[in-house]
Amino acid sequence: MYKSFTSPSSKPRPSESARAEIAAGLGKPLIGALLRFPREVVVERMLEAVNAGGHDLSAAELNMLMYPGPDGKRPSALARECGMSRQSVNYLLAGLEARDYLRRADGESGVARVVHLSPRGRSVGLLMRKTVVQIEREWTKVLGTERFEALRDTLVDLSRALGKL
Repeated sequence: MYKSFTSPSSKPRPSESARAEIAAGLGKPLIGALLRFPREVVVERMLEAVNAGGHDLSAAELNMLMYPGPDGKRPSALARECGMSRQSVNYLLAGLEARDYLRRADGESGVARVVHLSPRGRSVGLLMRKTVVQIEREWTKVLGTERFEALRDTLVDLSRALGKL
């Protein structure tokens, strides 16, 4: 009885152009996701290694210590690089400074504060780098040396073109 009062599903079929887009790869991850996925793995592994190495860093704090790092920079420059507010960066810097990862001092002009890594902060940087070198070895085994080096060269070229290197 119910069927007699309802119409059959009138789900529209995709148009010819929509089917062509699907066939052409619509739904494949775009470059943003393809760059983000490996980065997420690298950051997760660095954070695990750093904390397993006796440090007590959050993901946000680790982000501030990533290449090229905060050494010699003003907090406002770090805020721009990390995509954070100056207040957030200064909060994180205060925590890192209290745990002896860095110090803030007056810059050359005496007006602006500048961040300087402590030996403890430099040791975190070395541990992060060692972890990424291990990841690169693993990914070289997956891709092969030639493809991995081509990927690296391509990313270097793109980073230079974007003014990041």
